[in-house]
Amino acid sequence: MKRSGTATTPLRIVVLGAGIGGLTAAALLARAGHAVTVLEGSDWIGGKSRRLEIDGQRVDTGPALVTFPPVWEELLARYDALGARRSAPAEAAAVAALTLKRLPEVGRYFFAGDSVTLPVPQGHPWHAAWTRFEREHGGLGPEVTSMLTTDPASPASLPAVRRVFRLYGRRLTTRGFLDGLTWMPDGLREIIAIHTLNAGVSPRRTLALYASMPAIMATDGVWVPEGGVNEVPMALYRLAVHAGANLHLGEPVKSVKQGSVTTTSATYQADVIVSGLDSGVLDELLGAPRARQRPLSCSGVAIYASLDTPLPRGTATHSVVLPDDPAALHRSLDTVVAPDQTMAFLNYYRPHEIYPNDRATVAVLLTAPADGRHYDLDTPWVAHEIDRVSAAVGLSRPITELFRDHVVLDPHYFAGWGSAGGALYGATNPLWQSGPFHRPGYTSLARPWLWRVGASVHPGGGIPAVLGGAMTAMQKLIGRLDGR
Repeated sequence: MKRSGTATTPLRIVVLGAGIGGLTAAALLARAGHAVTVLEGSDWIGGKSRRLEIDGQRVDTGPALVTFPPVWEELLARYDALGARRSAPAEAAAVAALTLKRLPEVGRYFFAGDSVTLPVPQGHPWHAAWTRFEREHGGLGPEVTSMLTTDPASPASLPAVRRVFRLYGRRLTTRGFLDGLTWMPDGLREIIAIHTLNAGVSPRRTLALYASMPAIMATDGVWVPEGGVNEVPMALYRLAVHAGANLHLGEPVKSVKQGSVTTTSATYQADVIVSGLDSGVLDELLGAPRARQRPLSCSGVAIYASLDTPLPRGTATHSVVLPDDPAALHRSLDTVVAPDQTMAFLNYYRPHEIYPNDRATVAVLLTAPADGRHYDLDTPWVAHEIDRVSAAVGLSRPITELFRDHVVLDPHYFAGWGSAGGALYGATNPLWQSGPFHRPGYTSLARPWLWRVGASVHPGGGIPAVLGGAMTAMQKLIGRLDGR
């Protein structure tokens, strides 16, 4: 390969998918001197994190927030380091041109007729319990950042792992850990526990680490890029192109084998292939037998709209409306049945707030079973949940009556990405295969020429886990190609 100060021949590397994981890999590999080609079947950048125009307004799909911003800073540092002998200081930050804005609160939560913001304010009955919880868990941001960006097999990861898991003792699951906190009010416990649906599964099937996330987010902040979350993949695209990568949009991959990738338009020779695709899609392209079906993570009904008028003053940017019975929701999702009540997000942006829009925009995101169905605003379950969410946030009529125009993305849409039933995070793994023991892994002895990044190997971790996982995988790959 071609490295700073060397003249050896770069390797041909084909990256499958221009989502966040694929673009991260492309940027680092191209920066390391390789000839990188990115193949994307869609006509946009970002994968599930895409940009829509609704009624002339900009709306972004996919993750709504950026957490653990030091993970992004670590990516920029690694990009600069790979070109240290020829780059200007802070070159990556200038090329990426990404500005993160901290929101004033993690969000406003509605549960069982009550509402509260995180952090819990003084004067609220939960304030003392929340203060204790945040004191014990809120300072773990640096440790979790280290875990997200460090090879788990490296001794360098051990101090962070020890400190984090010392808090949980033998209570390995989120549910088990939170239930052991007898001093915590039940309502606050459920608000913290519901965050495991960011991984698509119940708190009984996620590591206790998820319990700490709300406290860390309250301490370190939740962030949104100026211009919208799609600015993250756009920044990665700029880094990749600046380093010399080539991107082909609208070119679906038809088959993958050692040495080559065939699309609808051409065949590309490859010394190494890096996939950011859903694991089931990749297996099909490889001609591998269909894996035995495992339980699925949740899907969603995502409603994006422009509004006639802004919502009432004081409406939070990020609202979460819980079901009255979270356990019943998890049972419904496990059996792939629409729940009586679901967990819903309402993300709201005023004109010229984050987005360069003249009108207010909103996203109503309903957690749904991975049933592969079509849903629209007239579907009874959707209409019922919209009524419930609208009432919870203080509207006198359904929010849909304020829509000028809208788009609905449903389980059938998400199934088009390859996950059965539109499961947002694919099939679930046993608890012991979480974290560094995830399956599939970054690579395998059977196919050392094939590497995986993206949500297929880091489901439910959001932007930081996808970025961190791609960094870890590419550090391993670049080290092997360097002979280190």
